[in-house]
Amino acid sequence: MDKNRIVIISLVALSAVIGFGFFVGHNNITSTKTDAVVTARPALNVRVTQPTTIDIPMNVTANGSVAAWQEAIIGAEISGLRLKEVNVDVGETVRKGQVLAVFADESVLADIAQSRAALAEAQANLSEAHLNVSKAKLIINSGALSAQQVSQYLTGEKTAAAKVASAKAQLNSQLLRHKYTRVVATDSGVISSRTASLGAVASPGQELFRLIRQHRLEWRGEVTAQEMAQLRIGLKVLMQIPNVADVEGTIRYLAPTLDAQTRNGLVYVDLPEAAQKGIRVGMFGEGKFNLGSSSALTIPQEALSLREGYSYVFRLSDQNGEQAKVSQIKVQLGRRTADRFEILAGIKPDDRLVASGAAFLADGDNVRVIKE
Repeated sequence: MDKNRIVIISLVALSAVIGFGFFVGHNNITSTKTDAVVTARPALNVRVTQPTTIDIPMNVTANGSVAAWQEAIIGAEISGLRLKEVNVDVGETVRKGQVLAVFADESVLADIAQSRAALAEAQANLSEAHLNVSKAKLIINSGALSAQQVSQYLTGEKTAAAKVASAKAQLNSQLLRHKYTRVVATDSGVISSRTASLGAVASPGQELFRLIRQHRLEWRGEVTAQEMAQLRIGLKVLMQIPNVADVEGTIRYLAPTLDAQTRNGLVYVDLPEAAQKGIRVGMFGEGKFNLGSSSALTIPQEALSLREGYSYVFRLSDQNGEQAKVSQIKVQLGRRTADRFEILAGIKPDDRLVASGAAFLADGDNVRVIKE
């Protein structure tokens, strides 16, 4: 009997201990859950930034090719003669009046000699005619000569004078032909093309050389109608050719018309130092037109988050101590300068934004604010 009582008492005591333990454990779990609900763990430690108003350069960017300011075509002005000298080649710099090529002039010299002889003969005939007229005038009143004879002398004098003029014109023509046997540069510059070949017989007007006048280059940029409306003659341009050179130029001319297909127009930019920096015709480059500057509301690039093709920032609100809640705000970007972007819409100057790590946050997250 005593043994049964002892077993029953032991079982009751054990049940009481187990029940108390379950109660204590349940209370501890409930308390932990309640504390977790009350204080959410921050998703990220962040620094805070605010939008800043700064002056941003206003630039227009365009692409285009380098071309010659003007090209002079130097051709043959005489026919039937053989080229006996070609003195320059492509890439050589020449001065105005320099002899570039020479045609064989033997036949032209022979024609000149013949023309000189014809002129001498005509001048002799004219002298004789002058003498006859002078004699006729002395005896015209004596009646020794008829009026018809006197008229013949006068006509002979005029005919002789006309033949002299014709012989002089013929001689001048031959002298001009001889001048054309020497092909000279019409301006200073650099030879960009040469089709003249030694021994070839050229025809009148045939191209022999092509010359970049004054070695002067220009850049022809293609811009839209809206961009062209912002440009003006005399505006400075920085033209850049990757891995070659950067050169400053000035707008010389704006095209009066736009292309009917692309609706773009050309801007002609003088490049005075292009040749010295190794820039060549046909090179492709980018030009930046400086239009001044204007103030803009900007934020650091690190504060932006790009999602699904749109740009977002995270604005802090409901701050409690070191912790705050963030809201995802969609923004519209404008210009860029260094590591900052212009904000056209979405935020205000006094907004407090997450300075970095925006890519790791979601709308409504709690964050811990780190003081600078």
